[in-house]
Amino acid sequence: MDEEPTAARALRHALADKLVRNRIILTAPVEDAMRSVPRHLFVPDAPLDEAYGNDAIVTRRDPHGAAVSSASAPSVVAAMLEQLDVRPGHRVLEIGAGTGYNAVLLSRLTGPSGQVTTVDIIGDVARTARERIVAADAENVSVIHGDGEFGHVDHAPYDRIIVTAGAWDVPPAWSDQLASGGLLLVPLRMLGVTRSVALARENGHWRSRSMLQCGFVPMHGAGAMAQREIRVGGNTGLLFRIDDGRPADPREHALDHPAAVSWTGVTSPDRHFEHLDFWLASLDGFCRVVVMDPAAGRFVPPLYSWGSMGVIDGDGFAYLTKRACDGTTELGVCAYGPRGEQTAELVADRIRAWDRKRATMTDLWIEVHPAGRPTQSDAALVVDKRHTRVVVRTAE
Repeated sequence: MDEEPTAARALRHALADKLVRNRIILTAPVEDAMRSVPRHLFVPDAPLDEAYGNDAIVTRRDPHGAAVSSASAPSVVAAMLEQLDVRPGHRVLEIGAGTGYNAVLLSRLTGPSGQVTTVDIIGDVARTARERIVAADAENVSVIHGDGEFGHVDHAPYDRIIVTAGAWDVPPAWSDQLASGGLLLVPLRMLGVTRSVALARENGHWRSRSMLQCGFVPMHGAGAMAQREIRVGGNTGLLFRIDDGRPADPREHALDHPAAVSWTGVTSPDRHFEHLDFWLASLDGFCRVVVMDPAAGRFVPPLYSWGSMGVIDGDGFAYLTKRACDGTTELGVCAYGPRGEQTAELVADRIRAWDRKRATMTDLWIEVHPAGRPTQSDAALVVDKRHTRVVVRTAE
């Protein structure tokens, strides 16, 4: 590895310091890896301040401009490495080589006695990642051009498997190639909700050991389930993202009706509404609503600019919004359509029900069962996939 600029070293350590202060980095091995591996080598087109900023960097787009490969935000990278709990000597499979940066971090964590296999479905991405990994002197990393849906059986079994793309399902190959007592870390998509879930096998199914909120470019290949993106009213700047193949046909004439806003009285001083998305995902027509130019002022601003929780309700729709209220943030619901007031109040009532229950919800976990297996009726959410049935449970 060539001698790096002093500025890059200083920025990298400043980033690590911030991640330690914010308790994203929790352990010495992850801290050492984040301080040791120069991220700028893997995103050479980005200025140094961007390379060591805490944002994702898109590295490849499809002909329509959609991101197909990126370098994840360092805070997400570090948090997932903490979830994965890699030990010296481990054999690790990574699904999604991306820039190669994460594979080199994994190489640091496994040490020379371990082995890292990283797989990418895009040939050019795999080739570039291989070149950068070689330049970083990571000798125990193998880069494979292939479909991560099928893992890489030649180097199995693996002590850890990490997926760095939004996975719609948990295919059989990942389970088959994981060693006894191993851990699978996957950004799992569930009706438009994504969590990085650390899964361990338990009594014939997977059960989560930890989870964190995240967003990733969806997987391609045999395991793909594309998110549908529907633009409403041509160039209005309104976009619906719909997952899990759910049908939806939002009508443009909903925008002929004025916005109806219902304020819920539900507040949070830090705008932290934990697991509210799971709570709303059970509503028919759940989706993400994106206002692509909030500054234009045509629509009531959404709760999150990247995709607010929302519902398509027949010939109308609703999404979450917010306002400042006595030093806190209050949740509201904005609805458009001929039944806008009723739709807004329906979603608002659901939020109030979550608020009444959240103080007593001591735990939330995810189980992944074989497809078709019966589940208990007390599940908060059940989502059927090709290979599995995903169950979200809460404890009080």
